[in-house]
Amino acid sequence: MFDLKGKTALITGAGRGIGRAVARQLAAAGAAVLITDLDRDVLLETGSLIDAAGGQVKALPGDITDAALPEKLVKAAVDGFGGLDIIVNNAGYTWDNVIQKTTDEQFQAMLDVHVVAPFRVLRAASETIRGRAKAETAEGRRVMRKVVNITSISGTDGMAGQAGYGSGKAGIIGLTKVMAKEWGRYNVNVNAVGFGFIETRLTQELGAEGAEIDVKGRKIRVGVQPAVRDTLAAANPLGRFGSAEEAAGPVVFFCSPLSDYVTGEVLLCSGGSRV
Repeated sequence: MFDLKGKTALITGAGRGIGRAVARQLAAAGAAVLITDLDRDVLLETGSLIDAAGGQVKALPGDITDAALPEKLVKAAVDGFGGLDIIVNNAGYTWDNVIQKTTDEQFQAMLDVHVVAPFRVLRAASETIRGRAKAETAEGRRVMRKVVNITSISGTDGMAGQAGYGSGKAGIIGLTKVMAKEWGRYNVNVNAVGFGFIETRLTQELGAEGAEIDVKGRKIRVGVQPAVRDTLAAANPLGRFGSAEEAAGPVVFFCSPLSDYVTGEVLLCSGGSRV
């Protein structure tokens, strides 16, 4: 349906789950991919999988909430592959609690990773994107570029216990719509994909092996109570959680020429669930 050869994609949170699936699918479509993740080992594993499949990949581990990392990522993409055409702001995690038990640190952490970090990535990419778009327009060429921001049904509809996560995921929708208007003149489509319940470590059974995230030395438990998982799956019109590969599909659509006249939109990939 489409060929992304000659395109360079930057994917954050690409070490596992949805981010890994997106990186692999974009690479399979021909894009060169620059991947980043907080967890170095799983990031390098993603890189090895893409390399083994014949894809072009470079991995740069790091904490996306580090203010210096976005500039490094953009520079690595341009220096390593010659440009930057696709940005997927995927990195994130959940740190849940009811509001009376949510600390300032907890709330701010959710804003930092889900909306501040994507803002910094786009700001860092701005000079490259605007400069190249102006040059292409002067040559009489239209070259479309893509930004896909990841949101959630917690941001569109709200979910109890997720004051910070839901606020961050709602915030990225606002940034998406603003950037669609700012960057339309540069031939950039800016859209968001909102996920429901996808099979990742964030939605695995609470207490399962690996159901813990190490963020800046703090161990954060993630996962869903088994009974709650069963209830959510039963209430879903499709009767199940989605897979990471299924979740990657709408993201890849927004990265492709199929979406060249779609911008400022939020596409829900939830199996029909609205919390």
